[in-house]
Amino acid sequence: MPVTIDRDPSEAIRSALSKGIAGFNRHTIPDLEPNEAEIRFHAIATDESGNLLGGLRGTCYWNTLHIELLWLADRARGTGVGRQMIENAEAFAVQNGCEKALVETTSWQARPFYERNGYELLATLEGRPKGHATHYLSKTLASPKS
Repeated sequence: MPVTIDRDPSEAIRSALSKGIAGFNRHTIPDLEPNEAEIRFHAIATDESGNLLGGLRGTCYWNTLHIELLWLADRARGTGVGRQMIENAEAFAVQNGCEKALVETTSWQARPFYERNGYELLATLEGRPKGHATHYLSKTLASPKS
């Protein structure tokens, strides 16, 4: 059986791979949220003039908020804007059925920020990227009020 590396497989192959894993998942866990139910969103921070101060890109799926990126302009750091973005993203995620949050950050980025906001270190991968480390953190989100 030949195995090849393809940096640009056809849409048919990409689709078949996605359908294959989705079918396996549904067969194994019938009530698992389908990939199509994924909710992508952004939390955007602007100043009084509408200038971008920062933003968070997130995805809600499999009952988890995945924080894909968070960026703040230098002038917004230490002002509480980052905390507000996290809180708004978490509230949105809870409203959309998320019970957990997951984030990946590197050693020169924001591990202390996430820890101050209630995230706990799950694991650290040393040497990713070379000479640094990648940290994986999670948080249990509050349940929506009944």
